[in-house]
Formats: sequence, C-alpha cells, structure tokens
Amino acid sequence: MSNARARYDRATADLDPPFAIVDLDAFDGNSKSLVSRAAGKPLRAPSKSVRVRALIERALAQPGWRGIMAFTLPEAIWLAGHGTADDILVAYPTADRAALRRLATDEKLAATITVMVDGIEQLDLLDALVPADRRAAPVRVCIDLDASWRPVSKVHIGVRRSPVHSPRQAGELAAAIAARPGFRLVGLMSYEAQIAGLGDAPPGRPVRGVLIRAIQRRSMPELLARRAAVVAEVRRHADLEFVNGGGTGSVAATAADPAVTEVAAGSGLFGPWLFDGYSNWRPEPAALFALSVVRRPNADTVTTLGGGWIASGETSPTRQPLPWLPEGLKLIGTEGAGEVQTPLVGPGAAGLRVGDRVYFRHSKAGELCEHVNEVHLVQGDRIVDVVPTYRGEGRAFL
Repeated sequence: MSNARARYDRATADLDPPFAIVDLDAFDGNSKSLVSRAAGKPLRAPSKSVRVRALIERALAQPGWRGIMAFTLPEAIWLAGHGTADDILVAYPTADRAALRRLATDEKLAATITVMVDGIEQLDLLDALVPADRRAAPVRVCIDLDASWRPVSKVHIGVRRSPVHSPRQAGELAAAIAARPGFRLVGLMSYEAQIAGLGDAPPGRPVRGVLIRAIQRRSMPELLARRAAVVAEVRRHADLEFVNGGGTGSVAATAADPAVTEVAAGSGLFGPWLFDGYSNWRPEPAALFALSVVRRPNADTVTTLGGGWIASGETSPTRQPLPWLPEGLKLIGTEGAGEVQTPLVGPGAAGLRVGDRVYFRHSKAGELCEHVNEVHLVQGDRIVDVVPTYRGEGRAFL
C-alpha cells in the first residue's frame, strides 16, 4: 500500500485537501469482478452508491451492466434528462407530488422510469394527482418484496421495507395493479439485506461473524423458495420484464437464483471499508478522501483537519471513516472522526509531519460524494480527469 500512497501523493501534489479521488484501475477492476460474479445476469447500478454521473456512465458502458437503480424520483428524472440511461428503476416508493406529475404527463419519462410500490396507497396518490385518463402513458411500476427472514412469530431479521412478504400478499397487490387503469406492472424487486448488507467476517468480531453466517445459511434457502413462489404468483397477473435482487455483498448467491433476472450492485465499484468484513469477495479500495495533517499534539499523535464524514445507519464505530494511508493509523475512541479535527494514533503517526496527507476510506460508498463538489480520477500517478459529484452539479436529492 505504500506504493499506492506514493502514487496518490504524486498525482495530487498540486491539490490542497480535503479532496476525493477515485482510482480508475481499481474502479474498473471492481466492475469486471462484479460482472464475473453475476455469471451472465445483467447488473443494475444503484446510483446512491456512486453519486457521480460520469462514473455511473463509465460503469454502464462496460459489458454486463444495464440500467440504473435510482434512490428518488426527482433524481431519476434528472438522470433521464441527461440521457444517462434509458432504463431507470426508482428503488423506494415516492410521495413527491411534483415529480409524480412530471412522470405521468411526459411520455418519454414514463417509458424510461419505473417507480416502486408496495401498497395501493401509492397508486391512490398518483391517481389523485393525475387521473389515468390524463396520463401521457401508463406508469411503469415494480413491486417491492420484503426479503427479510422471519423464522418464528414476531422475529424479523433484515431491514424493514415493504409490507409485502408472502406470495399471497404479492399476488393480491399484483392483481390490484393489473386491474387499475393507468398502471403497468413490469418488475419485482427484493433486497436481501441480511445477506447482501451484512459482512460475515467483521474484523475483530468473531462471535458476530459466526452469528451472521448462521443467519445467512438459514435465511437464503427460505428466500429462494419464497421468491420463486412470489414470482410465479405475480406472473399470473403481469408479464414481468425483470426480477431484481441482491446487492454487492450477495452478487454470486443472488445471481444463482433462477427466479432473479438481474442483480443490483453499486458499492463494490468504490470499495468502501465496510466490505472488508465480507469473506466471499472484497472489492479493491477505489474511492478515497484526503485530509491534511495540521498539528502534532504529542509524539504519538497527529491531527488532521476535518474528517467527520459519518455514514448512515446504526450509530457505531462501523459508520466512521477508516484512516487507510499511510498504514498504521487509527482513530481515538474518545474522539473518533470529528467535524473540524480528527486525532490519529498508531505507528503510522511517527513519520507524519504537518502538511502531509492522510487518505481515508468512507464506511459506505456514495455518501462520500455528499461532502465534495468534484472527484479527481487517478490512473497510475496522475489525474486524468476531474468530474462533478451530484453536489457539484447542485443536486441534493436526500
């Protein structure tokens, strides 16, 4: 890794931190690895895991990638307007009235964008905004299937998303959509967070790893059987164009499911440090941010300016950034990554001077880009391009 630090220092010698870089060789290598793990099934790129249009387009230009999974409808409309993709699935239900009106009254948008539903309330909202007879085209919809594992009554393992869990519930919603003028059911999605979103080998936490692996071994067979039954039930009411599943942490396992036609995977392109806790595949670190060392409180400690770029999710040390280069640095437990300063200790601190850089990895992927206006694309030891993030284009969708 010392070679990587030297390369990055040479490439960014004229820049003043804070700044973000993406190593294109690592990015492209991760993209190819994900495609290989998908074993012939197309990958859909979740935009929230990147939040840089140029890099979303770079992934989609490579064989094996097809379509975007957006996180809000206004974002999907913006991406469609730029021609980033002609197949955009919005991963979460929306109540954005202005965006729904635009979608329903624009024939091109209606052909490009698919919105997520998990109940008739979302259909009612759109009907109230734009009745079916005033729409430019039927609105494409996808049912969100709850992929959590419920081994016994009142036990829920996974994220809390859709109320649609059983084949019967999915069939009833599919029938309601099919009978509703102005809508077209085209897809089914299920995100197995307890498999794709939980590292089964968390560093320094062997007991947690044993529990997670046990959960995953038991929940995946249940999901495979239930998802197949759901797909069969929904197909009684609609000709589905796609069945989406998975995430970076489960690409190979999800792709092996005969009921799934495509897999979502985006975080693996950047390789955030949470994925160091997965045993089946670890992406190469591709996205980093650099901070300046501005003082030495003592011989064993250095302090960088800023650093509190905390990830979403449950409050825990796993949501803090990881000092990556130089090696041998760690956060102080009593301070962590701070808004204006981040103290670092460890053997790597001894060789750092005021003005040196420390490169960090974000805990998650695209959230890094909410803190910078641009990303510097590095190949070898030089910057080959500078591209704006969503924030740099004046866009903040959540």
